[in-house]
Amino acid sequence: MAEVVIVTSAAQAGAIAAEHIAGLVARKPDAVLGLATGSTPLPVWAALRERGVDLTCVRGFALDEYLGLPPGHPESYAAVIAREVVEPLGLDPSLVRVPGDDGGPVETAGVRYEEAIHAAGGVDLQILGIGRTGHIGFNEPGSSLASRTRVKTLTDATRADNARFFASPDEVPRHCLTQGLGTILEARELLLLAFGDAKAEAVAGAVEGPVSASLPASVIQLHPEVTVLIDEAAASRLRYADYYRSAWEHRFSVVE
Repeated sequence: MAEVVIVTSAAQAGAIAAEHIAGLVARKPDAVLGLATGSTPLPVWAALRERGVDLTCVRGFALDEYLGLPPGHPESYAAVIAREVVEPLGLDPSLVRVPGDDGGPVETAGVRYEEAIHAAGGVDLQILGIGRTGHIGFNEPGSSLASRTRVKTLTDATRADNARFFASPDEVPRHCLTQGLGTILEARELLLLAFGDAKAEAVAGAVEGPVSASLPASVIQLHPEVTVLIDEAAASRLRYADYYRSAWEHRFSVVE
């Protein structure tokens, strides 16, 4: 079972996540982080900046990238990662990768990205959001639980959710490169964040529902080291919410 932490605010979730990342980097300065985009992880980046964590040696691999945007488009995930993570947190841009950023053929971009992750020693901590459809990365419903980095077609629901970042809904790309569910599961730790009642159904399915390709995020149940940070609204459909609150309040710690 994932460790589910129900918080009072996104800022509190960001602080908890930042503390965990800071501990990882203290133990391993060149740790490999799996980087999510969108609004959900913004409190994590803000808390890391506030803590002043030295991330200059940290390596990063983005979960996904749009296909079809012109070079330098501000909503490409390469641009978003640079703007929201690399620059404010002081990461070395040369150590941060985005699917398809090597300029090679799209048809083999997934294989090359997988090889790059493997060459880096694998992802130590993968940060995840979750979509209303239950997707993680851009693994839409129906994605194989064993899938690898590949080209995917986005659902209309996902494109509608992301339209707020573009001048018009028609500008949202229909295709992307995304790490697969099997790729994500190979990270040593997973950290999933979700806020708001619009995510409540997806969170409940991911944490407590059956493991199914119909709700891709449910694959986190197969991973041995998962932390889920959610606010009260996102937790509103959890059957065992009271237990999660109690378990966090009375969490075990080793006293030295």
